[in-house]
Amino acid sequence: MNFFTPAEFVENYALIGEKKSNAPVWKLFLLGIFGGLFIGLGGAVTSTVSHSLTNVGLIRLVSGLLFPFGLITIIMTGTELFTGNVLISISVLERKATIGGMLKNLAAVYIGNFAGSVLLAAGCAFFGQMNYSAGALGEYAIKLAALKCSMPFWNAFVSGIFCNVLVCAGVVLSLSAKDVAGRAVGAYVPVAMFVLCGFEHCVANMFFIPAGLFALTVPKYAALALEAGIDTTALTWGNFLVKNLLPVTLGNIVGGVALGATLWAANRKKG
Repeated sequence: MNFFTPAEFVENYALIGEKKSNAPVWKLFLLGIFGGLFIGLGGAVTSTVSHSLTNVGLIRLVSGLLFPFGLITIIMTGTELFTGNVLISISVLERKATIGGMLKNLAAVYIGNFAGSVLLAAGCAFFGQMNYSAGALGEYAIKLAALKCSMPFWNAFVSGIFCNVLVCAGVVLSLSAKDVAGRAVGAYVPVAMFVLCGFEHCVANMFFIPAGLFALTVPKYAALALEAGIDTTALTWGNFLVKNLLPVTLGNIVGGVALGATLWAANRKKG
């Protein structure tokens, strides 16, 4: 067969997670920066292409077609992504990794993902990338970020659960393939599904919301947002961290651990 069975995947990933949990913090942080950058670039691409569209279904379709290349790039380059690494829970259950090692990995990668995503957001906002359509891309960034910061806590949490079930499914499918094409397609389809549904991904939001926050400080973009009647009262760093990033991150953890634990329980070797 040209793919690993679920049982073989669990056995293989237990060893992958062991290696990840034992990696030095500096390495995880640096690889995490590029993981955040790649996811952020996926967000920048989708915003650039869809900012002038008005049909919601078309926006979701275009975004779903383009955004998954971020995860494909991460898997192919061996960089680190917080949401995918929640699957290290398989290694913990298989007793190949400790909870402490898993938490070390997740913390270092999360901070690295945040740094990479925010740096990209600042670069896009302050160095002209958002000047498309006479600044309409900057206005769109503000609008999108404001909407995300206005989500109720529990909506963001549950959306985060569904999102990372699909992201981790993308990791499972990708690492179950034995060739490059299979790995790319495996990562592509589940991520496209979460984007089409509009579920919430903490690392993607580390780009989208800071991009809007930075754009709001640029007079040209802020004036366009005001002219368009966009309510930016909820668009603050505090709301980003507490009302969006916190519940989405918690939801992403629950979704990823749930999938990982289920796969382990159903496919682990007995005895």
